[in-house]
Amino acid sequence: MRGATVSAARAIGLVLGVAADGAIGDPRSRPPVTAFARAASAMDAKVRSKHPAAGLLWTGGLAGSAVLAGFLAERAGRRSPVLQATTTAVTTWAVLGAAGLAAHGTSLARDLEEGDLGTARGTLSTLDPRVADDLGVIGLSRASVETLAENTADVVIAPLVWGALAGVPGLLGSRVISLLRGLGRGRPERYRWLVARLDEIVHLVPTRVAAGLTVLAAPVVGGSAGGAWRAWRRDTTAHPSPNAGRVEAAFAGALEIRVGGRTVYPHGVEELPVLGIGRNPDAGHVTRAVELSRVVGWLGAISSVVLAVLVGLRRRKR
Repeated sequence: MRGATVSAARAIGLVLGVAADGAIGDPRSRPPVTAFARAASAMDAKVRSKHPAAGLLWTGGLAGSAVLAGFLAERAGRRSPVLQATTTAVTTWAVLGAAGLAAHGTSLARDLEEGDLGTARGTLSTLDPRVADDLGVIGLSRASVETLAENTADVVIAPLVWGALAGVPGLLGSRVISLLRGLGRGRPERYRWLVARLDEIVHLVPTRVAAGLTVLAAPVVGGSAGGAWRAWRRDTTAHPSPNAGRVEAAFAGALEIRVGGRTVYPHGVEELPVLGIGRNPDAGHVTRAVELSRVVGWLGAISSVVLAVLVGLRRRKR
């Protein structure tokens, strides 16, 4: 197929994959992601128990295999537009995390509203590595908004952006990097550092796209577009992460709340900068953060389709 036809089929596949994500929202019904995560975790633990220095190499090899499989699937799909669209759609459905993130966020908001803090802490631990044992309503609400923002960029916008640019390999590669970052939480510092740097590179552009879309989406959920823009541009310079702070600040500004500050992780305490200007968040803000995440995801889907078409037109001119 020619470049324009490939990109058109890719765009159609992205739309179908996003639709499937909404229709089949339970993450447990997506064996490709869960199977890879379990295989990577088991292999990593087994190899590190015998050869600690080789753990990252083995896990990286598994990630490379997944990306290679993506290249082969992409190449095979180019035999026909229908096959290309189908391959892209299935992969998008398999890796996209929008519906699952919304479900977790809704559960967090409900538990916080009902005062079931124990359940809320358990749900938060599936999304965020921080220690939540001593967090109250405000702390859990703050953590929930932060993790909804960060995961919107990581498991929704990043796959869509890379899928539009690189097709199936981009979809699989961006998701694999996010999974490897989760596996790296229990590793020695030098291995976590390497995975974190790779994660930062892969998510450098998608995170900024997510922050920009948050500015556009803010009025849809009754938020402040100006607040999102100002917080994004003002508060992220002091954040240690080149990526996470951007979208977290945009969410805080959009909802007119404050996030950040002292955060306890298994490896120690981090004094993160305060992002946003306003009141401390509560359960209601978590509900609005879920709505904001959904709208950002919809805008991301539209943007990815447009991007895929533009990439095809550029290739056609060449």
